[in-house]
Amino acid sequence: MRLGSTFKIAFRALRRNKLRSALTALGIIIGVGAVIAMVGIGSGAKAQVEAQIASLGQNVILVFSGSTTSSGIRTGWGGAGTLKIEDAEAIRREVPGVSAVSEEVPSSVQVAAGNQNWFTRVLGESADYFDIRQWPLASGSPFTPQDVRSANKVCVIGKTTASQIFGNGDPIGQTLRIKNVPFTVTGVLTPKGLSAQGLDQDDVVIMPYTSAMKRVAGGTTLRNVNVQVANASDLEPAQQQIISLLRQRHNIRPGRDDDFTVRNQQEIAQAATATTEVMTGLLGAIAGVSLVVGGIGIMNIMLVSVTERTREIGTRMAVGAHGRDILTQFLIEAVSLSAVGGLLGIILGIAASKLLSVWKNWPSLISPSSIVVAFLVSAAVGIFFGFYPARTASRLDPIDALRYE
Repeated sequence: MRLGSTFKIAFRALRRNKLRSALTALGIIIGVGAVIAMVGIGSGAKAQVEAQIASLGQNVILVFSGSTTSSGIRTGWGGAGTLKIEDAEAIRREVPGVSAVSEEVPSSVQVAAGNQNWFTRVLGESADYFDIRQWPLASGSPFTPQDVRSANKVCVIGKTTASQIFGNGDPIGQTLRIKNVPFTVTGVLTPKGLSAQGLDQDDVVIMPYTSAMKRVAGGTTLRNVNVQVANASDLEPAQQQIISLLRQRHNIRPGRDDDFTVRNQQEIAQAATATTEVMTGLLGAIAGVSLVVGGIGIMNIMLVSVTERTREIGTRMAVGAHGRDILTQFLIEAVSLSAVGGLLGIILGIAASKLLSVWKNWPSLISPSSIVVAFLVSAAVGIFFGFYPARTASRLDPIDALRYE
């Protein structure tokens, strides 16, 4: 029998029971829609975290000072100032592939201008910081290496700090008092939004690290050092060379723990996206159960259809249809149900993910590959769960089928 005739007979059988066909496909529609929506939400969350990590800059290595232990309480990274300016200068000078280094002295203080005040983060950095973070200015200009060497009283502020202190006015050239020390605002940074930890990156004041040491935070040690390498391939070698250099400079003997921590951007990104990857897999697996349930529904209905159409199958075999023709017909019916259900499920899933994104303000990312995979999986479900009923129909004995009541 020609394949075209087999398709025609299969589609005629589906049209004959429109409501049953629609209800059978509904399981696949819900399953595929749930998979598309859940994976889209999970992928959107992962993409958002990756974008936030990328705001650190390109090819960045972070060096954190060590921790302190007092009365059995450990403070964690940055708790002790174990890094010195000389360490950062040695990294800049001796580690191959390093293109920029920024010494960092963070603190949180009250700042004021006129009759307005605001509690914010203050970061002491080198002039390379803005290039490392790829953080251009919306207006004004950054401080210079000469400002760093002279510990000048200049600073650059974030958009949030600017709006809280100066309102709609122009901050450039204005005086910002930090611990009663007057600093001149030379620039305003472009907005970056929230960090991966949910911190407002625009609520910040950045000044030369020498000024932060001398006039704000006090002390002579660094909390962190930001290092940028020229190429991504240099990240791992540079990280190991920094570790070796600092161990040597800090006289740490073999077998002793480091008094610092070094992490590269790829490690931070992997740690930050691990949770979202687990969440995406879990949501996808839960939604995938709906696909299995839909496939079982197809098998159930096809088995019922074989029973109802036993005499029809016997008649077709009696007039010359082969077992493979019957097998093909029932497989076409099963795959058609699942394929149409898959297409409608893709539309439902995209619509549901967009609706959730607007309603709950969740990030959503629907990739073309996920759509293709969802459609292929729905077709595979039809083949897998439709094969047994089709095989059962194709192996009926024509004489017994004609006698079936």
